[in-house]
Amino acid sequence: MPNKTLLLSLLLITINLYAQNSLVKQALLSNSQLLYFPQREDVTNFTDIFQKADVYGRLRNNNFYYIYEDQDNTHQTQLMSGVGGSLLLKSARFYGFDADLAFYYTKSFHSLDDATLFKSGKDTLSRFDYINSGKDDMTVLGQANIGYSYNKTEIRVGRQLVETFYTKSNDTKMIPNTFDGIVARTAELPQTKLTFAYLVKQKLRDHQESHALFMVGDSLSAPNAINPQWSENDDSVMLKGLTYTALLEAGKPTDAPLIIFEGKNRSLKDLSLSFSSYHIPELLSQLMLETNYKINLQGFSLTPGVRYIHQFDHGAGAVGGASLTPLEDGDTSYKDPDSLEADMIAARVVAKFSDYKLNLGYTNILNKADLVTPWRGFPTSGYTRSMGIYNWKANTKSYRIELVKGAKQKGIYKKPYIQTSLLYIDGDSMKSSTAQSLYYYAALIQNLPSLLNFQYKVRLGYRDFIASSSQKSDYLDARFELNYLF
Repeated sequence: MPNKTLLLSLLLITINLYAQNSLVKQALLSNSQLLYFPQREDVTNFTDIFQKADVYGRLRNNNFYYIYEDQDNTHQTQLMSGVGGSLLLKSARFYGFDADLAFYYTKSFHSLDDATLFKSGKDTLSRFDYINSGKDDMTVLGQANIGYSYNKTEIRVGRQLVETFYTKSNDTKMIPNTFDGIVARTAELPQTKLTFAYLVKQKLRDHQESHALFMVGDSLSAPNAINPQWSENDDSVMLKGLTYTALLEAGKPTDAPLIIFEGKNRSLKDLSLSFSSYHIPELLSQLMLETNYKINLQGFSLTPGVRYIHQFDHGAGAVGGASLTPLEDGDTSYKDPDSLEADMIAARVVAKFSDYKLNLGYTNILNKADLVTPWRGFPTSGYTRSMGIYNWKANTKSYRIELVKGAKQKGIYKKPYIQTSLLYIDGDSMKSSTAQSLYYYAALIQNLPSLLNFQYKVRLGYRDFIASSSQKSDYLDARFELNYLF
């Protein structure tokens, strides 16, 4: 791992250089993606590749206060905080070739010592490293890639952020979710954008090293380790039964790649057509189809949209089961406990007027199997997805109303960006991990008018369990983030 003293020195040098130029070089969107200014410079002299490179820095602090109304041995109120930052080097472009290199650092502070109880703040450190060695900081080479661009096509190879429907950087904690592989994007066809990705490794936000994309660690893959299930893909919605040992015994690959192909077309006025698919050889695949049609009216617009997802089981269900979490003996809540064939239908209407956006959304995961998308891309996003809520268990219907003020601002929020929503989840009472609940959400984002490089973000989510789920403890998930970009 890079020497921390060297990283600190580079950070201080960059801050000193930036003090001479107060222009805004990057902007942080409400979904935590970064926009970079200016665009990469084209050069014809090889020595200018790095001499005319752009360096982007970020200092950040993220705080998580998770409060249970009723506490017990497995539900403990907790405060977690992360302090750190990143440095990103984007080289100039030399006859179409360029490179990115980014280092990230985080130091965690927490009120609990038992890592098995960590909730929303768990990504401020590596739980696996902490429970095995006591280490509560991470230094990560988060991006290291080479790209080639020609006309409207770009190919990038190496470790990188991959923003597709199924894969996201999801940089809402301290270090983004990154992937190792090759990604190609093109807009050569009229009004059409296509993306192809062949990914071989992933590094989730709370991991220091890359790991398998679709395999859960166990005592055979990580001998002598405490909590070996955290050593590989331990995402909250990973198929937990798909362990290293189970895959080996079934003759399935433990290092299968993730192949993604997706596109968007806007050939017809006001109509957007999208599709996205992933394929994991010998295990699982999905197909998503979506259409949105914008209706312009006097002073405002209405955009109805529908989304459909089908999940194809190529053998993963026989290994890991139909449920994200292994079923208890005697559980008959799934019609076929060994099949991952699944479907989702979703609908919404988005109204925009002045600087406001109103979104009415509905999703229905049919009573078959759970949807499996453990790469931080959420199948209900834009419809009924709210902070910290996973509502793609089988036989789950969700309804959400969302209101946003400041919707026209992009990245630099001179005026407050306010987002509120109310979500109702109608889960299957027969499934032990599914709950009927109301989720209240509010967020506030703003850049300081006197210092546009400094942004703060407050997010609050309160879950109220109802009906047959009322015995569960209600909780408040409170988050406060500070970012200084340079």
